[in-house]
Amino acid sequence: MENKNYENSLDELIRASMELTDEPSCELNIRLKAELYQKEAAMAGKQMRSISLWYVPMVLNFILFSLFAVFALLVIANPYIAKLIAGICLYMSMAGVFITLLGVKRANLKEDVMVHIQKRGVLA
Repeated sequence: MENKNYENSLDELIRASMELTDEPSCELNIRLKAELYQKEAAMAGKQMRSISLWYVPMVLNFILFSLFAVFALLVIANPYIAKLIAGICLYMSMAGVFITLLGVKRANLKEDVMVHIQKRGVLA
């Protein structure tokens, strides 16, 4: 007999819970929408490609001093002086690369100067 009574009360609880039509509060909806917008903004940030502008002077320095080295080898008649000047120019280009990489790593300047490029086919 106890079993039947227990089953009836359980059935009544299940039926009562199925009939509830409570709607969430307005504050809860606002908080959930805000959280959803934040997640969408985070996803949009991941769909963009970022390039640091700190590498532009390094590349230009490397190209410029490499061209100076080639120019010195082609123009200067004395091979020893030509090789010496070409070596100095190549040394300057490699030093520029080293200094830039060291500065970006140690000073943490990479995030400050960046260009953000949107990937193709992605609407942000």
